[in-house]
Amino acid sequence: MRICLHLLKDMATSLLCGCLTATLRTPGARNTISSATKVLGGSSGLFGGHVSQPLPPHLQQQRRNLSLHEYMSINLLKEEGISVPAGMVASSSDEAYAVAKQIGSKDLVVKAQVLAGGRGKGTFEGGLKGGVRIVYSPEEARDISSQMIGRKLYTKQTGEAGRICNQVFICERRYPRREYYFAIAMERSYQGPVLIGSSQGGVNIEDVAAENPDAIVKEPIDIVEGIKKEQAVKVAQKMGFPPALVNEAAENMIKLYNLFIKYDASMVEINPMVEDSSGIVMCMDAKINFDPNAAYRQKRVFDMRDWSQEDPRDRQAATADLNYIGLDGTIGCLVNGAGLAMATMDIIKLHGGTPANFLDVGGGATAHQVTEAFKLITSDRKVQAILVNIFGGIMRCDVIAQGIIMAVRDLDLKIPIVVRLQGTRVDDAKALIAASPLKILACDDLDEAAKMVVKLSEIVSLAKEAQVDITFQLPI
Repeated sequence: MRICLHLLKDMATSLLCGCLTATLRTPGARNTISSATKVLGGSSGLFGGHVSQPLPPHLQQQRRNLSLHEYMSINLLKEEGISVPAGMVASSSDEAYAVAKQIGSKDLVVKAQVLAGGRGKGTFEGGLKGGVRIVYSPEEARDISSQMIGRKLYTKQTGEAGRICNQVFICERRYPRREYYFAIAMERSYQGPVLIGSSQGGVNIEDVAAENPDAIVKEPIDIVEGIKKEQAVKVAQKMGFPPALVNEAAENMIKLYNLFIKYDASMVEINPMVEDSSGIVMCMDAKINFDPNAAYRQKRVFDMRDWSQEDPRDRQAATADLNYIGLDGTIGCLVNGAGLAMATMDIIKLHGGTPANFLDVGGGATAHQVTEAFKLITSDRKVQAILVNIFGGIMRCDVIAQGIIMAVRDLDLKIPIVVRLQGTRVDDAKALIAASPLKILACDDLDEAAKMVVKLSEIVSLAKEAQVDITFQLPI
């Protein structure tokens, strides 16, 4: 079957105009939506204003920011002198047995080190229920660990894909009298960090915020002056710590704040912070998010990243310094700038298509990066056509054109590619594409380009369903 591209415009049908729905609201959509940031609710959250809607599940599962395993975060706390349970990590069942014996307690907790929420209610392949298990002997720790390590854990956050468990964290079991919630997060309305506390810990803080907002304590910190002892004491008192433990709780909060600043964290969450049965304040769990822009000065922390917990495409994107999120559609998108990416995905949706990805090459992409971007896009077998939409400001259109030509040639792409270029050196870019023997369709108008790529993807999809080979030929 041979189809001339110049005939495709006649195949476009009339479409009703409507409101464009942003598929992806911010370029930071990969940021982890943690309990604390959910409580803050975007720019206003509990402080008043609009609470942003949660991302769709497929976006929630693909996070680009740094997230550390629990045992790594606990070790960072321990280094700062913060009270935490004794524990060690193990990579095999025999190592788990040795660690359990070394801890020397008969009451132990085995925690699967998987970067996903809801571990306690998850299920391992093989049938083991729960990624957090209480055990009473080193032998039992070895048995449970053998059913966790090397297997995937399925939780509400992982979906059907699951996450591999390569390690377990074995720690002593403590007996808390009371459980509290404590976090430090950046809050836009206060232009800096805020201490967040609640007397209701060990539960979903979002539920507490919805059902009893008054149970949430908030204390903004001047990031220049730093935290003051009286601020930490006030938060500890409002959280309901007994008078005898207020100062100890405040000291832990100050140390957590110092850790927050030291490591360029965007969020530190302790759930729960407890009053232990022995009468001390302890942090039983820790979740820390880090500012990706600080990677250059937090090399030690960012080197801890566990890529086995992430989509392989995320690593490829990070290596090439690309902003990429895989979606569920059939039309690959390559753009420069997050705003243009959203507009491109919206106009594809408007014309009846579905984007296969969000891919922003930024303002300084090289031809090599464009080639890597095409590799990412075409690694998704569902992609039936590609739309390149570049507005050259800082980014030169001829560089993009060179990258497109290299990618199409090197990857031997068979799917149709629609290219819309405007801006710096656009004439040079068009000349490069025109001189290339490759089948790349140039289009000046974005609306026409979107209609074209949608129709092309439909044709390819129909041809594949009918098991018909299809060849695209450019007009003479």
